[in-house]
Amino acid sequence: MRTTSVLGCWLAMSMLVSAQPNTVRPAGTFSIVAYDATTGELGVGVQSHWFSVGSDVSWAKAGVGAVATQSFIEPGYGARGLALMESGKPPEEALEALLSEDPDRSVRQVAFVDSAGRVAVHTGKMCIPAAGHRTGKGYSVQGNILESAQVWDDMAEVFEQATGPLARRILAALEAGQKAGGDLRGRQSAALVVTRPRSKDKPWLNKIVDLRVEDHPEPIRELGRLYDLRRAYD
Repeated sequence: MRTTSVLGCWLAMSMLVSAQPNTVRPAGTFSIVAYDATTGELGVGVQSHWFSVGSDVSWAKAGVGAVATQSFIEPGYGARGLALMESGKPPEEALEALLSEDPDRSVRQVAFVDSAGRVAVHTGKMCIPAAGHRTGKGYSVQGNILESAQVWDDMAEVFEQATGPLARRILAALEAGQKAGGDLRGRQSAALVVTRPRSKDKPWLNKIVDLRVEDHPEPIRELGRLYDLRRAYD
């Protein structure tokens, strides 16, 4: 009965938003944006039952911040959010400025973290349940169309307890989210981005990690394998 209700809601919302121009259909997703106070690194991790989720959801810029934009995805929150934070706006003000101009804010889910570890997050009241978020010192975890609220709670707890590089801690949080049930519809793609603490003269060197799994039966496991391989090459 619960699954039928969720899918019915999803179909209804899809019809509503897809009837409007230039909108993206919904993607059940769980993600984390995070700042490492020791290294100054910024990162985003995401998993979804949606092809190539990282190309739309995950955004990060060295020395500026990181963004996850999901649910009925509006990629502009990524590019514009980073630009606003780079101009000096704290995450809360930057996010509110974008939400105030968005007629579909009720179906958006967006999280910002900046290079000072400040966090802002929005889960629209019409995001498909289970949908919600949890924030902590220097991070935010969030998701929609999930098995239960346990997903973001477990992600937060594991992230806070994890040790090692930021990328490894983000992967641990994603693994915890999947173990708690993850996306109600299953798994397909995942992504991991981690930036240096500040921009270099050669901006193409600003990302320490930039990995995507576009279509895989176990995307988080595959993302972890690629990360280990990347570290071996480094």
